[in-house]
Amino acid sequence: MIKKLLTKLNRIPGSKLHEKLENEDAVRRQVTALFGVLSSIYGPDKLVLRAGKLDALTLMRSSSVEDRVLALQRIVFENPGLDEQPTPERIPEILNEVEEALADFLARKSVEEDIERRVNDRMQEKHEEYIKEIRTQLVKEQSGPENAQTLKKYARLEKLETVKLSKSMFEAVRPQAMEQIVGQEQAKRALLSKLASPFPQHIIIYGPPGVGKTTAARIALQEAARLSSTPFETNAPFVEVDGTTLRWDPRDITNPLLGSVHDPIYQGARRDFADTAVPEPKPGLVTDAHGGILFIDEIGELDAMLQNKLLKVLEDKRVSFESPYYDPDDVNVPKYIKKLFEEGAPADFVLIGATTRDPSEINPALRSRCAEIFFEPLVPDQVETIVQEAAERLQVQLEEGVASTIARYTIEGRKAVNLLADAHGLAVYRAGGTAEDAIAISQHDIDEVLRMNRMVPFVKDRETVQSEIGKIYGLGVAGFLGSVLEIEAVAYPAAEAGKGRMRFNDTAGSMAKDSVFNAAAVLRRITGKDLQDYDIHVNVVGGGRIDGPSAGVAITMAIYSALTEKPIPQNLAITGEISIQGKVKPVGGVFEKIFGARQAGVTTVLVPYDNRRDVPTDTGEVAVHCVQSIEEVLQLVFAGSEVIIAS
Repeated sequence: MIKKLLTKLNRIPGSKLHEKLENEDAVRRQVTALFGVLSSIYGPDKLVLRAGKLDALTLMRSSSVEDRVLALQRIVFENPGLDEQPTPERIPEILNEVEEALADFLARKSVEEDIERRVNDRMQEKHEEYIKEIRTQLVKEQSGPENAQTLKKYARLEKLETVKLSKSMFEAVRPQAMEQIVGQEQAKRALLSKLASPFPQHIIIYGPPGVGKTTAARIALQEAARLSSTPFETNAPFVEVDGTTLRWDPRDITNPLLGSVHDPIYQGARRDFADTAVPEPKPGLVTDAHGGILFIDEIGELDAMLQNKLLKVLEDKRVSFESPYYDPDDVNVPKYIKKLFEEGAPADFVLIGATTRDPSEINPALRSRCAEIFFEPLVPDQVETIVQEAAERLQVQLEEGVASTIARYTIEGRKAVNLLADAHGLAVYRAGGTAEDAIAISQHDIDEVLRMNRMVPFVKDRETVQSEIGKIYGLGVAGFLGSVLEIEAVAYPAAEAGKGRMRFNDTAGSMAKDSVFNAAAVLRRITGKDLQDYDIHVNVVGGGRIDGPSAGVAITMAIYSALTEKPIPQNLAITGEISIQGKVKPVGGVFEKIFGARQAGVTTVLVPYDNRRDVPTDTGEVAVHCVQSIEEVLQLVFAGSEVIIAS
């Protein structure tokens, strides 16, 4: 219809040439044709109503061409204020303007009709899809989501739930109170004091594995929650996670620690949110720990960028969420999602991180926000106590010597309990599988477990020799574990004076080799002997690597003993750097080294005087002497015998 009107409009005389009408009949025909177009557009009745509203009805019915042209102007341009009657000279121009206005109107109407037709078609399609979806939903509601296959799988899962093999060994023997954690008295007090305050602190716990760091943190929260002075509720959460397993996506699509946003296009979004293009924030573990403890084991293994993000949360005590898909004005956004985007998720918790790394390897910014607590390595007596108490909780009897045997092979409480569990299984099997009867674990059971696990003693039995020439024990440390280093030396007169050779095993490290040359300078001063006149060989038994100069004094004493043929007591160990002036310089890891000596059965330890504050208050049966010079070392090592010192 629109195309026909446009064609009719184009056929009106004078519409293309815009020439002056030469006679009145032609003008009348053109005006009549234009009124015919308007009647076709609006309809006769609506055209009359429209003309009446625009005060053009009388003009439209007039016999005067000028009145009818004025009526056309008012109707087409919708302006009832047009009062000036056109002159014959302007009528052609006015009619051209009317024609152009009608052509534009008809073109717009054609496009609108086409769009409306498409909209109607699309609405019809959507309506049919909606009807189909409703029918499908009704069918599902009547039949349910289950079928024979799904019901069969569900029944199988239900049957699997009824099968229970055993209760976890750690559940049965795990300490339930702080006093049940063996050792660590100073660390336990420090942990409780930092949580029992009205202003609890973030904490990093250092220590070797299997000494009770996680258990102590969990129990400390329980005890702190019972105090009215702390902000913890009685049901405060304790969220435990391993730092080695926490991974995140730079786009924040996945971040189990801090939380993430499931965008509508993301697979994890809910169906209704995906359909309405609403992003959904997912709070993380920091929000789960709100009001309680977030315990991150092996926090030193946590991704560096994730550590920085965690620091931001510790400062703000909230987690913010962002998404380019979030529209605050969208009426489809639920209140909880709007609250999470606009206010963030609460994350006011106390962080407790545990690590087996050295403090120097931990993020300095993280350390500055946390109090630091050090758990000590376990000594054999403490491991024995752990084994005995675990046996009591398991209600099993131990043959004499079983606990001490386990203590010789491990210094970890967790590993000791594992060995006990293995031996318990052997004992039950040996008894015929009747676990209800009283079970006794024999020495044979634990020996078989040790053989099956290919285990060797953690601390080898030292020889019972009282004294020996050219042999001494040094002290080393790796992580938080101290150990005893067996150092030996031999000295023979060189085949030619002044052409002696000195050999030291390269695997011990370059700094240890430098200690040998320092020792040579010191020994020449205190003995008057030139080591170039001797062939000297220094060896660290087992090829152990010595990181640093801490074996300098021990190497000096081994060479001195070999040169002077004076025996060294074998119940003694030394740590300290030797300077070429004979001064004993401070070293690191003294605390751990003394524990290593204690585990090895050493009774006397010499440490640098400048490390006196690093000596633990409880050293057991180990006598610790702080020395400043090589002369003091000689007097203590060779007490009761003449010491050769050149004047």
